[in-house]
Amino acid sequence: MSHAPVLLAEAMEALALTDGGVYVDATFGGGGYSREMLGKADVRVVAYDRDPDAIARGAELAASAKGKFTLHQGRFGDLAADELVDGVVFDLGVSSFQLDEAERGFSFQQDADLDMRMEKEGLSAADAVNRLSEGALADLIYRYGEDDDSRRIARAIVQARAAGAITRTLPFAKLVEDAVGGRRGARTHPATKTFQALRMLVNDELGELARGLSAAERALRPGGRLVVVSFHSLEDRMVKHFITERADAQGRGSRHAPDLPPERAPSFAIDRKRATVSSDAETAVNPRARSASLRWATRTDAPAWDELEPPALAPRAEAEWQKLS
Repeated sequence: MSHAPVLLAEAMEALALTDGGVYVDATFGGGGYSREMLGKADVRVVAYDRDPDAIARGAELAASAKGKFTLHQGRFGDLAADELVDGVVFDLGVSSFQLDEAERGFSFQQDADLDMRMEKEGLSAADAVNRLSEGALADLIYRYGEDDDSRRIARAIVQARAAGAITRTLPFAKLVEDAVGGRRGARTHPATKTFQALRMLVNDELGELARGLSAAERALRPGGRLVVVSFHSLEDRMVKHFITERADAQGRGSRHAPDLPPERAPSFAIDRKRATVSSDAETAVNPRARSASLRWATRTDAPAWDELEPPALAPRAEAEWQKLS
């Protein structure tokens, strides 16, 4: 089992590590970013992860780092620094470890329970598949998975579960594949987007991202860097909107974009507006890098803005899920 951090060199360059600084690895995962920070500069690193398996993997690093590394089990949306920090880095999405561990149910490379819970507690993907209405499933797969075949997939799910609960990854992936008529020359498996949508719902990934970005804004000292690596367009759009709005980079001074009020002074500055993407060389070695994009911004001395609200992309699915929870 291996874990190759994506855009690692680019993330370190964006963080601009300085000796004596304090940095937050908001998504510890396999520990690649934390280890790189500790190896490149004389810094302290505070890391977070909601997955108990990741916490166990980090125990050795915590023991060997001589007080320079602290690992907390929790969601990055709950990030609350005891002191202002010099940088916060997010590596979003599911980790290679979670994908490689078949029993976690994140992947359909091997058969396993349809689970996908990062914290190993609460409702699972099987609960969503078997208990959400057809309309809610269609909305979820269309909005979170960005799949135009969402209605056909939702209809097939409801028909299949009438004969018995859907509980395993491989039969479920085959169900989706059959619903859309096979692979049809696609580069990825037809069930990939449906699995993504379910994972994002089960783990409230967009809600956590919204809370995490706002928490980072509050935790960063003036001049501190916010660095985010994302892997699909929904995350990247949220990050881009958050940074550009708070950097006042959307353009003002017209009746459509009036000047910001004084209490909304820009809390971030942007040096590079375009996202950084993986090189062909990195993608060849690590296919996961193919969809990655990196954005970063520098904290100003202005007060933090109000908490970012996550987009209500699939209100019917979200409402039904909340009732189940």
